Amino acid sequence: MHAVVMQEYGASAVLRPGEFPDPATRPGWVTVALRASALNWHDVLVRQGRYGSPLPHIIGADGAGVRTDTGEQVVVLPSLNWGNSDDAPGARFEILGDHTPGTYAELVSVPAECLAPKPAGLSWVEAAALPLVGVTTYRALFTRGRLQAGESMLVIGAGGGISTMAIALATAAGADVTVTSSSPDTIERAVSAGARAGVLHTESGWPDQARALSPGKAGFDLILDPVGRWTESVRALRPGGRLVVLGANAAQTADMDIRSFYFGQFDLLGTTMGSNRDFAGLLAMMDQYSVRPPVIDREFPLDRAAEAHEYLEHGRAFGKCVLTHG
Repeated sequence: MHAVVMQEYGASAVLRPGEFPDPATRPGWVTVALRASALNWHDVLVRQGRYGSPLPHIIGADGAGVRTDTGEQVVVLPSLNWGNSDDAPGARFEILGDHTPGTYAELVSVPAECLAPKPAGLSWVEAAALPLVGVTTYRALFTRGRLQAGESMLVIGAGGGISTMAIALATAAGADVTVTSSSPDTIERAVSAGARAGVLHTESGWPDQARALSPGKAGFDLILDPVGRWTESVRALRPGGRLVVLGANAAQTADMDIRSFYFGQFDLLGTTMGSNRDFAGLLAMMDQYSVRPPVIDREFPLDRAAEAHEYLEHGRAFGKCVLTHG
């Protein structure tokens, strides 16, 4: 099959069009002929060798296409071997594209439980952009974060796939959303996507500025931090509020004033990608509410995956970058 094949770890140039063996047939697994695949920052980390993937290898976690056995249009859940507990993934958990060949290819093979019908009304590009950010954000907001209608939420680092999906899901559920960014233009685009307001986290004292935008200036019920700025962002929580952390692009470590944390009665919640049960919850929510489709920033042909990665790494995107498969 035709694919984007990685023969070595490194910069985006290691992603080269080529040929790769077709997926092997095995019980309980299904082959999907892909129509589109979406980029995630996780793909960049895999490409750099952070997960010790086998070589040669096909990366890519997100995809949508047609089952080769039934002809059904499907989306691919990249969460493999989650396990039976909803609290956390089991020991065999992996993300599609880590060690199992991923979606930057004509074909991908996944367990049958990792397939769901393509949501009505979504294009192939939008459907491919949904699974990883959708299930991750759904789990962060609702399974872990316990977000309710009428509550307030602050999203740290607006512009990425997680952040734009968080705006879509939270506003559909009846929550009030504020964002932070390093760019006034990104804040403006986030407001157009459904957020109420935003602050620049490049300015000193931004947690106080954000807090002033919360209801009664008392702080936010929930803060979603997909970048790792929670040393600062916790200061914008209301007493008893919840901080959900699911990324570390901005910082790998955090210093916290312990006394103020426990006197604030805060919840600090870590999360990552969700289970097939979280995915079912996401799809049910999309059926029940008017959830905006994933925000698509740019499309690239499959063979230009290296160019797409370079674009993603320069932080230019607002929403998702997607590879189209012809």
